[in-house]
Amino acid sequence: MASTVLVLTALEDVTADWVIAALNEREVPVVRADPADIGLGLSFGARIGAGASAWAGHLVTGSREVELGEVAAVYYRRPTPYAARFDHLPAQQRDFAATEARHGLGGVLSHLHGAYYVNHPGAVTAADFKPAQLQLAVRLGLTVPPTLITNDAEQAADFAAVHGPVIYKTFRGLPRDEDGHTGAIWAQRVDAGTFDDSLAVTAHLFQAEIPKTADVRVTVVGKNVSAQQIAAPDGALDWRRGDWDQLLHAPVAVPSAIEAALHSYLAAFGLVFGCFDFALTGDGDAAEDWVFIECNPNGQWGWLPDADDITTAFADILSRATEGDGAR
Repeated sequence: MASTVLVLTALEDVTADWVIAALNEREVPVVRADPADIGLGLSFGARIGAGASAWAGHLVTGSREVELGEVAAVYYRRPTPYAARFDHLPAQQRDFAATEARHGLGGVLSHLHGAYYVNHPGAVTAADFKPAQLQLAVRLGLTVPPTLITNDAEQAADFAAVHGPVIYKTFRGLPRDEDGHTGAIWAQRVDAGTFDDSLAVTAHLFQAEIPKTADVRVTVVGKNVSAQQIAAPDGALDWRRGDWDQLLHAPVAVPSAIEAALHSYLAAFGLVFGCFDFALTGDGDAAEDWVFIECNPNGQWGWLPDADDITTAFADILSRATEGDGAR
């Protein structure tokens, strides 16, 4: 029976370190690899053909080796993008090599027969689109802010006239610059008087500002649900923009209707884990107080006060997979 947990992530990943340590304490075999190390730091051979209905072969890192058929669970954390492995190459060669690695090695690692994925990279990609998130949330009975996605200045102005004050959000973070640095554009209030034809260049996400009493981060791992109320000391609109060490946290109970909707949400996208953000408009006791903002299907949680409990939840669900527990 397959018994190994394969952790796919970058070299420096403290969150993955915690989960691996918890699995080691349970004496669960673990192999850690970053697919972007393909080359001298990572080699593999995968075969399929007559008499073999699943990929078989070995994945070899600088320190470990695993038989593909022995992988019971895959913890897909935050592997380095393949393109970073080939930055030294001319653009055409870089793009070719990265695409071949993603479709070859990545294709094999994403289709290990019988493996339990937390989360499957394909499911993460599908669940990463905010339009899909908001539509599913509404269909599950969750409240979402009135939202407009547009590149039309007139529609944006009309929306602001009805739903102002209005907040602008990006769909994704800023890409890496030429020096490899990344950045962020935080959620911010916008003045409809500044809307002009420059909006036509790309898509924009506008939402009505929610008169919130607090923000909540809900982390769901399998059946485990952990929720923390979050407040920035300066009352910032977007708590992510300040010093995270200064954030104020308090555990909060999740209404049963919201919790049921979150499990349905993950199931609809084929996810096991997700980090949900909500805005509260009351004390949080009633489901109608909870306004869905977004779900990160591969979100960070190591900074939360209940990180130890979340680590245990990950270790539980991954170790059960190695024991052949289909219910998990």
